Amino acid sequence: MTEPAAAMTSPPQATATSSPAGRCPVDHAGQTAPNGCPVSAGAAAFDPFGDGYQQSPPDYLRWARAQEPTFWSPQLGYWVVTRYSSVKAIFRDHRRFSPAIALEKITPTGPEANAVLAQYGYAMNRTLVNEDEPAHMARRRLLIEPFTPEALAHHEPMVRCLVHQYLDRFIADGRADLVDQMLWEVTLTVALHFLGVPEEDMGRLRQYAIAHTVNTWGRPRPDEQVAVAHAVGNFWQLAGEILAKMRRNPEAPGWMQFGIRLQAQHPEVVTDSYLHSMMMAGIVAAHETTANATANAMKLLLQHPRAWAELCADPALIPGAVEECLRHNGSVAAWRRLATEDVVIDGQAIAAGSKLLIVMASANHDEAMFNDPDLFDIRRDNAGEHLTFGYGAHQCMGKHLARLEMQVFLQAFTQRLPHLTLTEQRFSYVANTSFRGPEHLWVQWDPARNPERSNPQLRQAGQPVQLAPPATLVVPRPLVVRQRRQLSPDVVAL
Repeated sequence: MTEPAAAMTSPPQATATSSPAGRCPVDHAGQTAPNGCPVSAGAAAFDPFGDGYQQSPPDYLRWARAQEPTFWSPQLGYWVVTRYSSVKAIFRDHRRFSPAIALEKITPTGPEANAVLAQYGYAMNRTLVNEDEPAHMARRRLLIEPFTPEALAHHEPMVRCLVHQYLDRFIADGRADLVDQMLWEVTLTVALHFLGVPEEDMGRLRQYAIAHTVNTWGRPRPDEQVAVAHAVGNFWQLAGEILAKMRRNPEAPGWMQFGIRLQAQHPEVVTDSYLHSMMMAGIVAAHETTANATANAMKLLLQHPRAWAELCADPALIPGAVEECLRHNGSVAAWRRLATEDVVIDGQAIAAGSKLLIVMASANHDEAMFNDPDLFDIRRDNAGEHLTFGYGAHQCMGKHLARLEMQVFLQAFTQRLPHLTLTEQRFSYVANTSFRGPEHLWVQWDPARNPERSNPQLRQAGQPVQLAPPATLVVPRPLVVRQRRQLSPDVVAL
C-alpha cells in the first residue's frame, strides 16, 4: 500500500496566522492553544491516564484521526499527533523533532520525591532512546552488533527452553494467569541473559521496572510519588552495583559486557554515566515491552477464535500474526518528541520548544495506511509497516529479540494448548501514556485435552523463528471456489 504523504511543513513565519497552512483546521470554541487556535471539547477532555485510553488508545482517539489529527492537550501541555503519515514523518526527521524529552517525567514530581531521588544519587542520563545526533548514531553503531538477527540466533534455544519450562509448571492445572505465572519472568530472564546480568531477585526487579514506568510516563498522585521515588532510587543503585560486578569480568557474555569492552577502546563515546543509565534502561526496555506485547497478542488472538484456530493449524502463519498483533494492539502506545523549530503539522502551527506526544497506537489504525484498520487480519500484507517499534534512526534496537520471543511463545501455546480460552475478566493497565499491557491475563483449558498426553514429543516441536524484515514474509490467503465455469479449453472462470 502506498504510504500517505505527511501533512507537515515549515511555516514561513513563527505565527499561526502567517499562512493558510497555519490556520486552525477545526471550527470550535473553548480554551486556547499556544498558537491561538481554540481548543476543541475532545482535545480538552483528552486524558491518557484514564480508562478509555488505557483500554484502547486507537478507539479513544478515533475522533481525532477523523476530525483533528493534531491537537493541543491542555491537561498534558503537549501537542498530540494521531495520524500515520505525521507520526512517521516526525520519527524520520530527528533534526526538527528531538528525542531529548523521551525519558523526561511527563508528570513533574514534587520536592519531597525529588529529595528522595537525590538521596540515592539518581542521575539518569542520556541513553540511545533520548540522545540527539551526532552523539546518538556514534554510540548506536558501536553498540548494535549484539542486536542483529545473526547475533541473536544463539539465544533461540535458551528462549525456547525457558518458555517450555514455565509452561510445564501449570499445563496440568487448567487455569493460569499468563502474566504473573509466565510472561513477566520469562521475558525478564531472557533480558538478564541478553544483558549479561546475574539473575537477581526477579520480583524486586519487576516492581522496580513498573515504578520506572510510572515515574517516567505515568501520573502518580502526590502521596504515591515518594514510594515510587524510593523504588526508582533503589533500582538506580542496584543497576550501579550490577555494573560494578560486571566490570570485574568484562570478557563474560552479554550486551553490557560488550559495552564495557568497547569503553576501553572508545572511552569518549561509551562513558561511565552512559553505561549506568543504559543498564537501568536496558533492564526495563528488554523485558517489560515484550511481556506486554505477548500478553496483548494472546488476549487479541483468544478474542478472535478463528484466527487462533488458524495459527494452531498452521504455525507458518505465526510471524505474520506477530506483526499484526504489534500493529493492532502494540505494547508501546506513544512516544515523545521536542520541536526544535517552528513547524506546521496537519494544519496546526507549532512553535519551537513545543512538546509532542506521538501516538503510534492511533497511527497503526489509520485507514489512510491500513485498509479496514480495526479488522484483526493475521494475513494482512502490510502489517509490518506498523510504527510500534518507532521508525528511523531511533527505531527500537531490540525489535528482533522481541519478535524472536513472541514467535516462540506463540509456537508453544498453539502446539501445547490449542484449546486455550480466555476467562471472563476485566482487564486493567498501569496508567501511563506509553507502555501498555494487561496486568493479568487469566486463561483456562481442559487438561484432559492437552495434545501431549497422546503425543509426548510435541513439547520438542517447533520451527525456527523468522526475523527477516516483515515485507519479505509472503503469507498466502485461503481461496474458496464457489463456482467454476469453463469458458474455453484454456480459460476457466472462478
